[in-house]
Amino acid sequence: MKQAVARILEKIGLEPIILHEKPNTGRTIIEKFTDYSNVGFAVVLLTPDDKGYAISAGIESAKHRARQNVIMELGYFLGKLGRESVMVIHTEEENFEIPSDYSGVLFVPFDSKGRWQFDLIKELRACGYDVDANKLL
Repeated sequence: MKQAVARILEKIGLEPIILHEKPNTGRTIIEKFTDYSNVGFAVVLLTPDDKGYAISAGIESAKHRARQNVIMELGYFLGKLGRESVMVIHTEEENFEIPSDYSGVLFVPFDSKGRWQFDLIKELRACGYDVDANKLL
């Protein structure tokens, strides 16, 4: 998913920032994150890397969910950029937990037909980016 989204962003003329592809230069992960966070729009990818459940509900209620650092990064960008400048693309998977405290944020499934690409273009345009959907073809 990460590579597919990055290639689409490049195709439409934007530079994706993928943190692990950037040099560390002696920085901690949070320093590196904040150094590269001066952007106008964020795309956050939620993939089922963890499982979680409420203790009161028991392990049988466990759902797949994104890593907690990804949820923290989502919250960071919501606070820094505002909801209108953050798009979440998530895996289409049964029993996948979408964070409930982020109502109003656009959650787009990473579908096999590629509709997410056009949703991304639409949101970028709404934020003032001059991007051409024809470049997807």
